[in-house]
Amino acid sequence: MKPVIAIVPSAGSGRRFGEGKTLLDLKGMPVIARTLSALQAVEEIVEIIPVMRNDEMEKTLEIVEQYGFTKVRKIAPGGKERQESVFHGLGLIERKGCIVLVHDGVRPLVTPGIIRKAIAALEDLDGVVTAVAVKDTIKEVRDGLIKKTLARETLFAVQTPQVFPYNVLMEAYTNALSSGMHFTDDAAMVEHRGGRVKVIEGEYTNIKITTREDLDVADAFLRNRS
Repeated sequence: MKPVIAIVPSAGSGRRFGEGKTLLDLKGMPVIARTLSALQAVEEIVEIIPVMRNDEMEKTLEIVEQYGFTKVRKIAPGGKERQESVFHGLGLIERKGCIVLVHDGVRPLVTPGIIRKAIAALEDLDGVVTAVAVKDTIKEVRDGLIKKTLARETLFAVQTPQVFPYNVLMEAYTNALSSGMHFTDDAAMVEHRGGRVKVIEGEYTNIKITTREDLDVADAFLRNRS
């Protein structure tokens, strides 16, 4: 198998918290440390590139040293948006024939098992995403009125990790940035160019830390694990 390099976009503003979400404490460890720990444990991953805000670079380096994250050898500066941040991470990859795994820094409950599963599923495809079936009924709403009820059995909430061949993802990013297009996740860029992206079952516990309530939920999940 080709070497896998993980890019970890973590440069969000954290406006809801008043500080960067990735440095918040989650049951005795910074959020970013829990995320990096899961990636460090996956043998297929040879390098991890966190993408951080400039004012969090020094603290991130301290965390890397404290927890012994030997696969982190460089940190990319964040961009104005996630799309630009991931592109900065791609720019630091030296092994152009590698597989790229993108995982949000604020998904600290990801397990090494789901990471390995996503990597193994890539095979000859253009991408793999993890996702969970939507539990609630989803409705399309405009101006406060329901326009359509969507078929729940066809809807999935997409998560990270997402996995791609380096050349496929780099071409998709280069095209998106040069044309001024904006996408909500990496797979959408690859889909836009006609790529074949597979969906595999994710984990409901692999939540994204966006609000303080999410932090409480993550803490509860961790207590159940232990």
